[in-house]
Amino acid sequence: MRDVVVLGAGMTIFGKQPDRSIREMGEEAAFLALRDAGVKPGDIQAAWCGNVLGSLSGQQAAVGQTILEQVGVTGIPVLRVENACASASFAFKEAYMAVSSGYYDMVIAMGVEKMSGYDTATTLRAMAGTSDFDMEGVLGITFPGVFGMITRRHMHKYGTTMEQIAHVAVKNRSNGSLNPKSQFQGKVSINEVLHSRMVSSPLTLYNCCPISDGCAVVILTTDKVAKRYTSDPITVAASAQTSGTYQHDLDITEFQPTIRAAQQAYDQAGIGPEDVSLAEVHDCFTIAEIMHYEDLGFCKKGDGGILAENGDTQISGRIPVNSSGGLLSKGHPIGATGVAQIVELVEQLRGRAGARQVQNPRIGLAHCLGAFRHADVCSASVTLLKK
Repeated sequence: MRDVVVLGAGMTIFGKQPDRSIREMGEEAAFLALRDAGVKPGDIQAAWCGNVLGSLSGQQAAVGQTILEQVGVTGIPVLRVENACASASFAFKEAYMAVSSGYYDMVIAMGVEKMSGYDTATTLRAMAGTSDFDMEGVLGITFPGVFGMITRRHMHKYGTTMEQIAHVAVKNRSNGSLNPKSQFQGKVSINEVLHSRMVSSPLTLYNCCPISDGCAVVILTTDKVAKRYTSDPITVAASAQTSGTYQHDLDITEFQPTIRAAQQAYDQAGIGPEDVSLAEVHDCFTIAEIMHYEDLGFCKKGDGGILAENGDTQISGRIPVNSSGGLLSKGHPIGATGVAQIVELVEQLRGRAGARQVQNPRIGLAHCLGAFRHADVCSASVTLLKK
């Protein structure tokens, strides 16, 4: 197996962009990644593209080819990857394995999604397909509903409070205000989070991620090839993915796929959670970030709320989480999120994150979830990058 590095990275602004097509957003992000890497379109040998809701915009097939032809990347294998919100994470994993195995020397991993421009009911109906629609969706179960139940259970079992949980929203909005590509640029207070419109009790509006559009692209190559272009490559230290077991008697205050994927990634990299400098995690709802602190090993089970309340996950804290603003603030175009997390880690490890720069980061962790079945998530991804 060969060492793999991220050579280039680029992404669009995230947010509602009803006048921009998948093609236009993809072209921008791909161009930025190629320019950042300093490579030519003809150097790319293969590509993987994460996308979930292309059918909403009419671009339901050949999404990757549609984008890459705009920047002159043609004549190569291009594969679309769909794994709900973890689609781009799995696209990255496939691209990483292709280079690591020696099959290709330089490839693209990307993710793109267009969720705005339609009425909310249409978008949410499409997203309902990432649950077990036959068994659960038809009963009216929604993701806000599921995470509302999870929040109640975590509060009951561990004494977590909504004030503690609200700290996640406040932190991520603050981080997002420092990120020019974040969907939301304004800060919020604890009081505003607690008293925003109720969505699914006890989760209010500011506890939930928004509908977003956007694209993110990275270019992967070997460490040897990278030396022709840069003296400061970002190495992929580990990439692990797992799926759920879909049992009905699971503890809904933890996600076993995340725990397993994290342990696999730590083992691959030969490190532990204490070695992670910063993390980008799947904060689709505030309680999710609290759970990820625990499942990724940043604190013991039940202490996620305390970690948030104490400021340990702020940019200046012990383990900065979601310096980009996370899904809650940066936005969540579901097919693009996984690669967007990688872009943020690359910028941080390069020391180019501007006002939100974490001090002297060495190892970054990206974590993403995909879909939900019977009190379990369908997939979890954990990727580790290092300087």
